[in-house]
Amino acid sequence: MTAHAPSLPAGAQPLLAFSPEVAAARDAGRPLVALESTIISHGMPYPQNVQTAREVEAIVREHGAVPATIAVLDGRIRVGLDQAQLELLGRSPDAMKLSRRDLPFAISTGRIGATTVAATMICAHLAGIEVFVTGGIGGVHRGAETSFDISADLQELARTPVAVVCAGAKSILDLALTLEYLETHGVPVLSVGQENFAAFYTRDSGLKADFRMDAALQQAAFLRTKWALGLGGGAVISNPVPVQDEMPAAVIQGFIDQALSEAAAAGISGKAVTPYLLARIKDLSGGASLATNIALVKHNAKVGTALAVALKANNASA
Repeated sequence: MTAHAPSLPAGAQPLLAFSPEVAAARDAGRPLVALESTIISHGMPYPQNVQTAREVEAIVREHGAVPATIAVLDGRIRVGLDQAQLELLGRSPDAMKLSRRDLPFAISTGRIGATTVAATMICAHLAGIEVFVTGGIGGVHRGAETSFDISADLQELARTPVAVVCAGAKSILDLALTLEYLETHGVPVLSVGQENFAAFYTRDSGLKADFRMDAALQQAAFLRTKWALGLGGGAVISNPVPVQDEMPAAVIQGFIDQALSEAAAAGISGKAVTPYLLARIKDLSGGASLATNIALVKHNAKVGTALAVALKANNASA
């Protein structure tokens, strides 16, 4: 390891395994972009899940960075996956959906685990990666005032210094309360290309983000300043789905309402809710929601890669 590579906590070193591509990028000081694996195992059906993962990795490479898809396999956190490992995740119905509380169990027992936003942030930070690209973050679920169902993603954003590029929060959630939670915990929400927070399948939630920052260099300067001030935690980079790929808000809301009603009737709760809702909305929309999901992830990869490159340049010039 050269001086370019970020140092790892001593206890974490034996638990992390870098792919050859990621290891070479760390040694050379090249920008890296973390990618989650839950989108492969729980977010999309096979074979679109594996195909999308490969295409997103290709976009990151084309735009000047190295992709680091993260998962837990064979008792270690894998930072960067080969084609066989992607296929394994895409075809494994028993892959665990890992958040912060689940990581020690999956690693210590040798289980196959796909990392959520929260777990990917933790692993990315351990690996010295500052930018993470996903589809949409979790948030405060509808009815949380009685269920207390709040995604661990939000608390992770408050504590772990990784920038998360997403198409806002999934529109199955209570977006107003999600933004309130982020504000309470000091997590800045930056919006790209518009003033308002994005709503996953649709571009505009109708709710204002904290700051509009369209340029990657501007975003990088903001993050460097935040972290230099000792203000821990991450940031949300809200990047709306491209205009040609969004779904009409009224249409998607109808699908969401029906899926939520069916989930409640079936007694589905906890971490099983989001995969169920995404799959049900896909069926109700005749596959249109899946196409939108794929489009927004690819768009996020472009914006996230530009940010990773800008952060590296900012760091070099400091």
